[in-house]
Amino acid sequence: MGLLRIWVTLLKTPCANFWGREWNLLDIATAGIFLSVHVLCLFAPFYFTWTAFWLAIVLFFVTGFGVTLSYHRNLAHRSFRLPKLLEYLFAYCGVLSVQGSPTEWVSTHRYHHQFTDTEKDAHSPLKGFWFSHMGWILDSRSRFGRYGGLRNVEDINKQPFYVFLHHTVLVHPFLLGCILYYIGGFPFVVWPMGVRMVVNYHSTFFVNSAGHTWGYQAWNTGDLSKNLWWVGLVALGEGWHNNHHAFEYSARHGLEWWQIDVTWYIIKFLEALGLATDVKLPSAAHKQRLKAKSMAAQD
Repeated sequence: MGLLRIWVTLLKTPCANFWGREWNLLDIATAGIFLSVHVLCLFAPFYFTWTAFWLAIVLFFVTGFGVTLSYHRNLAHRSFRLPKLLEYLFAYCGVLSVQGSPTEWVSTHRYHHQFTDTEKDAHSPLKGFWFSHMGWILDSRSRFGRYGGLRNVEDINKQPFYVFLHHTVLVHPFLLGCILYYIGGFPFVVWPMGVRMVVNYHSTFFVNSAGHTWGYQAWNTGDLSKNLWWVGLVALGEGWHNNHHAFEYSARHGLEWWQIDVTWYIIKFLEALGLATDVKLPSAAHKQRLKAKSMAAQD
């Protein structure tokens, strides 16, 4: 009953500072993008074609791996290495997800791990479930001003390609939308852009919200991170979130054989081809130490 009360409280808590604050141009533009792609989804039943549907599926995985494999595991945590051309290609796919530039995304995520579920965490459900889900993205001052800007991504800012993507982040998905419209008309905008982006968005957002609210903790990480199987499925393996917070450096999040982690399967395939190198995994000794700590905390 105690956990149930906590969940109800989190779900009812409004987005922090959502209405009673000043919105800048970036916040308004971000809200406009969110609203536009959700409105596009309303047209989906009326502009359905199988070609548009399957193209949306393909782009979901392409742009999804751009976030999970590139932004998250490769750039934010350096859990493996890729040849530069392939690294840049995956990062470009992440830009097409319209979840921000690699610089911005990685900076926010690194701060999230530094201040997990504290006042300084950019998207903890302690500030409200819906705030952690997407409300935090609509408050750029909180995201960027609280920590003094993008100071924790010097490794990325030194590379001209990522600087270019940071300053042109909206140009590339806009061009993709134009190309799709030219090829297939409005159905190719509704499904491969609108529906696909909404599914991509909420798959990622559920890691921040549901992944810190429901599920179970296999490891004592001192935060609210949880393993949640259905988020693991829709977010391409990112839902084994307690595993990830326990072993941030690990390229594999689904540590058990039954924990489906599609992003890890792609990394493993790239490793077999000799393209992914220096692939980091938790050692048996590290897992044993953390398991003993977790058991001690339960006693």
